Amino acid sequence: MDTDVAPRLAGWQQTWRLVAAAALGIPFWLSTGAALPRGCANDTCSWFVTGDPLLALGCLTALLWRRRFPLVVAMAVAIASSASTLAIGAALLALCSISTRRRSVEIGVVALVYVAASQLTLALYPVQTPPGSLWLQLALTTLSAGIAVAMGVAIGARQVEVRSLRERAESAERERTAWAAQARALERNRIAREMHDVLAHRISLVAMQAGVLDHRGNLSTEENRTLIRGIADGSHQALEELRDVLGVLRADPGRPEPPQPSLDRIPELVADARASGLDVTLTTTVTGKPSDVVGRTCYRVIQEGLTNAAKHAPGAHVHITVEGTAGDDLHVSVHNASATTTTTRPPTSGFGLLGLAERITLADGRLGHHPTLDGGYVLTAHLPWPNHDHERRS
Repeated sequence: MDTDVAPRLAGWQQTWRLVAAAALGIPFWLSTGAALPRGCANDTCSWFVTGDPLLALGCLTALLWRRRFPLVVAMAVAIASSASTLAIGAALLALCSISTRRRSVEIGVVALVYVAASQLTLALYPVQTPPGSLWLQLALTTLSAGIAVAMGVAIGARQVEVRSLRERAESAERERTAWAAQARALERNRIAREMHDVLAHRISLVAMQAGVLDHRGNLSTEENRTLIRGIADGSHQALEELRDVLGVLRADPGRPEPPQPSLDRIPELVADARASGLDVTLTTTVTGKPSDVVGRTCYRVIQEGLTNAAKHAPGAHVHITVEGTAGDDLHVSVHNASATTTTTRPPTSGFGLLGLAERITLADGRLGHHPTLDGGYVLTAHLPWPNHDHERRS
């Protein structure tokens, strides 16, 4: 059995091929019958009327398995055609079918057997042939075999081309599916990082203020009112920021995104943290204006430092330093002292520093964070700040 089995044909595809093979053999059978002498022997005429058609029917039946056993069926039908002129159509179909495999040895052997069998058919019936007709018969038989082989090779080449195109289309579809899955994963990570950056800072400040109310019972009425107002304002701002992020997700493709935080908004961030109860000082010695990516990353570093200070060091002093100039690095440092009050710590996500490290890596910067000798913690970042103005002048 051949291991290279072609796919099975549908019922109507198989039927019209067999009908065409039977119809192709009818002219050969009728021409042979017309050439028989009127007083031919009974056994010869009996074979022509009964044996020839029955053998042709057997050949047509064998063609049903030509895709499963291509070489065996083609050889058997070609040999059987030597005793049946009506089976010549089946032999040509078998030769065409095996030629679709485009294997020269198989094609040559089957074609040679078919041509030789056609010459034996002349000896089966007492047909009077004029001188020189043998070469004409051989030429016609060879021509018909060549046409069948050419058609089979062309069909096989077309099948290979269609199969190649189908495989390429399937490969492109798999690549598109993988790319879409990767894009969805990247977008989910971006959304998660954006949600953390936007909400974690605000919720941490609200949780810090609520913790102060829970652990300190000696606050005055005005202090309680201030903390409660800060909790209410912080919650409202958290909802507004959440609405902004969700608005970006629901926005139309043509709608521009809201402005992203930059270096200019750091004083606003510090002032907001002070209003929420953090003891924060800011020292800035920045010459020039960095790119949007550098400024936004610097803002996120400070935001993450303030968020962690509110979570893990309530009441501690936080000192922020931002310094740098174009053509050098932008240095950011957020240092908080040890905690001065004890409150219930809010749950942590554990992804703040991971997301921040990813941001800084994309900006080709370096991130550092470690405890300090005074029991506090320091978060540092070094962001490259190329001097584009100098490059343009050069």
